[in-house]
Amino acid sequence: MKTHKDLDIWKESIELVKMIYEITAKFPKEEIYGLTAQIRRCAISVPSNIAEGAARNSKKEFIQFLYIALGSLSELDTQLIISKSLGYLNKEHENLFEIIEKIKSKILGLIKYLRSQNA
Repeated sequence: MKTHKDLDIWKESIELVKMIYEITAKFPKEEIYGLTAQIRRCAISVPSNIAEGAARNSKKEFIQFLYIALGSLSELDTQLIISKSLGYLNKEHENLFEIIEKIKSKILGLIKYLRSQNA
């Protein structure tokens, strides 16, 4: 691996951020400092933690940052469920949950791979 930019999970999480920004731009204005800001922060946290972890000197640290990215994805998933229950999301946004699960699965796969390299 050359940099974090070579990782599919980083690229896919950047695409997720773009989708989140497009969707939350349509949320009610009263949510701008509430749910909208929180969802955007969580989404941004995913590729940011992948990048920071990839730049670290050890696999152990990289794995730690990958777990932080997983936590951010779970938080994002929860906030999107809340958004859906409030009527801010509709059926056309269902793919967001699938994308989140796909990225989670890939991060877990990378963690497993990195751990096997230490064995």
